[in-house]
Amino acid sequence: MATKYSPLSFTVFSSLLLILLATTSFSAQAIKAAHGFSSIKEATVHDIQLAFKQNQLSSRKLVELYLKQISRLNPVLKGVLEVNPDALYQADKADHERKSKAPGSLSPLHGIPILLKDNIATKDKLNSTAGSYALLGSVVPRDAGVVTKLRKAGAIILGKATLSEWSNYRSNRAPNGWSARGGKGKSPYTMGDPCGSSSGPAISVAANMAAVSLGTETDGSILCPSSYNLVVGIKPTVGLTSRAGVIPISPRQDTVGPICRTVADAVYVLDAIVGIDHYDNATIEISQYIPKGGYAQFLKADGLQAKRVGIVRDPFYNFGNDTIATRTVEQHLKTLRKQGTILVDNLKLANMVEIFGSSDEGTALAAEFKIYINAYLKELVASPVRSLADLIAFNKKNSKLEMLEEYGQDQFVEAEATNGIGNAEKAALANLAKLTREGFVKLMTKNKLDALVTPGSSVSYILAIGGFPGVIVPAGYDSDGVPFGLSFGGLKGSEPKLIEIAYGFEQATKIRKPPKFKF
Repeated sequence: MATKYSPLSFTVFSSLLLILLATTSFSAQAIKAAHGFSSIKEATVHDIQLAFKQNQLSSRKLVELYLKQISRLNPVLKGVLEVNPDALYQADKADHERKSKAPGSLSPLHGIPILLKDNIATKDKLNSTAGSYALLGSVVPRDAGVVTKLRKAGAIILGKATLSEWSNYRSNRAPNGWSARGGKGKSPYTMGDPCGSSSGPAISVAANMAAVSLGTETDGSILCPSSYNLVVGIKPTVGLTSRAGVIPISPRQDTVGPICRTVADAVYVLDAIVGIDHYDNATIEISQYIPKGGYAQFLKADGLQAKRVGIVRDPFYNFGNDTIATRTVEQHLKTLRKQGTILVDNLKLANMVEIFGSSDEGTALAAEFKIYINAYLKELVASPVRSLADLIAFNKKNSKLEMLEEYGQDQFVEAEATNGIGNAEKAALANLAKLTREGFVKLMTKNKLDALVTPGSSVSYILAIGGFPGVIVPAGYDSDGVPFGLSFGGLKGSEPKLIEIAYGFEQATKIRKPPKFKF
C-alpha cells in the first residue's frame, strides 16, 4: 500500500525544498553562468532536450528549478495541489538512463517533468482526489492508463495540479478553479477566473511551474482554461486516450489531453498517451485513427496551406462592443488566408437554436455520472467513500471543510436521484446524436471542411456531445486584458489536420507571451 501524504505535504515539502535550494544556490542565473541553459521561463521540450544533449542541464536540476518556481508562485496562483516527493528520485533515474542509453533512443518526454490534473490516478505517494477531501487517503488499484504510458516514455511525474472540484460536477455555484483541497486558482494574467475544470494544469504551464501538463475535458475543461491562460490545449477524439483510472463524469464525453505552452509540446505529450488500453475498451476501436509514425510528423510550418476552414459567424463571433477582440480575430482570419487557407465564411449551423437550447446533455450526464462514479469508487483498494451517496453524506458531515453552505452540491443531488439509463435518458442520448448528425457533421461534410475555426472555447459544447477533437492556440487579449485562444475543431480522428492547422497558425502569429507578475 502506497504511503499517502496529508494536505500539509505541499507546505512541508516546499519548506524543505527552499532549505535545499538555499544551501545549494541553484537558480536560473546560476545554471546560465555554469552551463548556458538560461531559464525555465518558456523553455520548450525541444529546448530542454537540447540542453540535456549538450550537458547544459540535468533532469535533477530541471526539477529543482520547477520546484523553486512552484514555491515562489503557487501560494498565490494555486495551480499545483501536491508535489511528488519522488520527483527528484525520478529525475536521477532519468539522468542515469540518459547516460547509459544510445543517443536518439529515448522519447521526447524522457526526463521531462509533467503535472497531472488531480482526477488522474497515480499509484504512488501522491493523492488522487478530484480536489475533494472525501478521497484524501484513498488508494487506487493502479496508475491511470495515460500515466502508465507517460512513465514508459520516461516522463517525470512532478505532481498533481488543482482543478475545479469533481471536474466542475458537484455544484453549479462553485467558482471556476475552486476545490476544497486546492483553494481558488487564479489566472497568472488577470489574477482572476482561470476557467475550469482543468484550471491547475493551464495555470501551472502558463506560469512556467511545469514543462507540460495533462488535463481532462467533458465539455470545455481543456479548451476554456487554455484560452483564459494563453496556452495550447488539445482535446482529443473521445477514446483516443485512455480514461481508465480517471475520476469520471461520462465516458461518452470524457477525454484526456495535453495543456502546454506550444503546439509541439502538446503533440509530444499526445504521442506519448494515445493508444490501446485494455482497461478502456473505447481505445481499441478509436486506435484506428492513430497515424502510422505518430502525430509529430504533422508539425508543419506550412500546415495552413490549402486547408478548408469554416467560419460560423452566429453565434461564435459575437463580441458585443469589444472592438479589440473583433479586430484581433479578423486579423487572424486574414493571416489564415495569407498562409494559403481556404476560408469558407458565413456558414450556418442548421440546428443551432435546437443545439444550444437543448437540456439533453445535462439529463444524460446526471445519470452517467452516478453510474460511473459509483463504479470508480467501488474499485478503489481503500477509500472512506464508496458511492455517490457516500460523497453527499461526507460533504454534509464536513460542510465547513467542503464549503457546502457557500457552494452546495446540487449536481451531486440531481445525479443521485437518477436510476440508470431510463426512457428520459435514452431519449436525451438519441437527440444528442441527432443534433450532432444534422448539425456539426452535416456542416463539415457538406462543405468539405478540414476544421471549424472559432474564437475562445464557445464551440466546446458541439465538440463535447459528438466526441470530437479540438485544438486551441493563443490568439490575444480582449478589451479587459483577458487572454483568449482560437479553436480549431474537426470530426473524429481529424487530429493530424487540426495539428497542421494549429501549428501553422502558431508559427505564423506567435502570440504567446509569459505573464508578468507583480508579486
